[in-house]
Amino acid sequence: MARSMVDLLTTHAFRQPDRTAYRYLVTGDCDGEIQEISYGRLAERSRAVAAWLQERGLAGSRAMLLYPPGIEFICGYLGCLSAGVVAVPGLPPQGRSQNHRAMLRMKRLIADADAKVILGGREAIAALATMAEHLPELDGITCVATEDIPDEAAGSWREPDLTADSVAFLQYTSGSTSAPRGVMVTHGNLLDNERVITERMGHTPDVIEEYGHELFVSWLPVYHDMGLIGPVLNAAYLGVTATLFSPLHFLQRPERWLTAISRYRPHTSGGPNFAYELALKHATPDLLEGLDLSRWKVAFNGAEPVRAATLRRFAETFGAAGFRREALYPCYGLAEATLIVTGGSVQAPPTLAPAPVSASAPSAGTDGAGPRTGAADAGSADAGATDAAAVGSGRPGPGITVVIADPERQEEVAEGEVGEIWVSGASVAKGYWRNALATRQTFRATLKGREGRFLRTGDLGFLRGGELFVTGRLKDLMVIDGRNHYPQDLELSAEMSHWALRPGCTAAFSVDGGGEGELPVVVAETAPEAVGESEKIIDLIRGAIGEAHGLPVRDVVLVRPGTIPKTSSGKIQRRASRTAYLDGTLSLVGDPATR
Repeated sequence: MARSMVDLLTTHAFRQPDRTAYRYLVTGDCDGEIQEISYGRLAERSRAVAAWLQERGLAGSRAMLLYPPGIEFICGYLGCLSAGVVAVPGLPPQGRSQNHRAMLRMKRLIADADAKVILGGREAIAALATMAEHLPELDGITCVATEDIPDEAAGSWREPDLTADSVAFLQYTSGSTSAPRGVMVTHGNLLDNERVITERMGHTPDVIEEYGHELFVSWLPVYHDMGLIGPVLNAAYLGVTATLFSPLHFLQRPERWLTAISRYRPHTSGGPNFAYELALKHATPDLLEGLDLSRWKVAFNGAEPVRAATLRRFAETFGAAGFRREALYPCYGLAEATLIVTGGSVQAPPTLAPAPVSASAPSAGTDGAGPRTGAADAGSADAGATDAAAVGSGRPGPGITVVIADPERQEEVAEGEVGEIWVSGASVAKGYWRNALATRQTFRATLKGREGRFLRTGDLGFLRGGELFVTGRLKDLMVIDGRNHYPQDLELSAEMSHWALRPGCTAAFSVDGGGEGELPVVVAETAPEAVGESEKIIDLIRGAIGEAHGLPVRDVVLVRPGTIPKTSSGKIQRRASRTAYLDGTLSLVGDPATR
């Protein structure tokens, strides 16, 4: 039985040394330059990196990984695991355009992880050398471009002494609500979560054979949990092939994603909700005519709120290219649980349910009513009735327990009631690196009437028929006139009010309304071509929120595209948006007087 991903890599390299492990589209195009690495070669390069680290006595220490997207990152990451070195994936410096926030994050990660070595590509390592005066944290840290480590080094590799409790890597959270924290993911956590992904997404031996081992296409960033634990490591876990390309190439031309799926015909591919919206925006008749998406069985959607309207429109639009509604696969996970917690049923459409009514939703620590009617599948009602529905994120994977808790009373709430999502199981990580207080608060929760400890996710949701529905973040919840309102609900209502409002680019939060108590503010990105319609858009947003939620809006601010604060994984930073609003630093569209 495998004890780690290192054991599995050794097995695959022995049994199928010539099988392609990863295929990288250098330009993002299927007809452009392509790099490939076999399992035999992957094991050799990983062992060469591992031996280099071992010879320098770095086993047990932390290695910062600063690579551009590509195969070399995977060799460096698996090299760390093969050496017993704790990997710390990070975002590499990107030339002179490096912004202050990215530099600050890199400083924090290097210092917090107490990194002893930095591994990267040649360009990234060269760029670091030019930043020495801005990065005193680099003093005493060895930096190496792993392409320069010779293959011959693999001959001196020694198998590390790993246990299930050994820390494999630190997954730094994206910092949507706080400073980034390093989640300690162990080798046991990794293996367990790969097992859950395999089961939930139907990656059976028969399916692998049916697909000729072509299982994944992914553009997701490999330094984040969704891109790393999902396509990259599940491929290595199963010994299958994954086709990868850069997130930047996807953002430049979103159609590249669907073209790669049509060309390589994988079983599984996906991303956050915004990716499906971008694909829809670029769905020209010519593109649709040239695509074949009929073999795409798991189109996973997670990491940010899953929109029922997006699912409906994607299925309707790409049905012409063979895409099946049943392939839509909402899921839920977080770095603190390694990755996946719940996932849908393969071959079944997503489940929809009426969103909880704000007036009856419980405040954190109180009971209240949940959705008023039963759930339905995504194809069972007309578009108007379903577009504002809550989307089910599936059921817990085998061995994972999900409960909805009243966080103040530490009691489980009844089915259908909204509370904080708590998780337990072997995939739950060890804790936060060098942060005992936060570890105790987040990973050591106890529940009356239940044994064991739970992970407090900070997310709100409800269970219905064993399926999880995620409603928002506990810290983002707005309490106005004694009623709870989820910012995602207000943001969706705003975005649906006018075509020029960019999906997934709206932030709702509350501010002191003076004598009126707390009142909501909506900050929304608009398409440049709608600049002359600002007053109309503001009126429509106010009307939509008033009608749907019974709320007067304190202010509506329209900002330029790409300026809403987001995390490095694309999540809206509502608290940062609120701070920018109060400081007057938002990038407004048009004349501020139109507000």
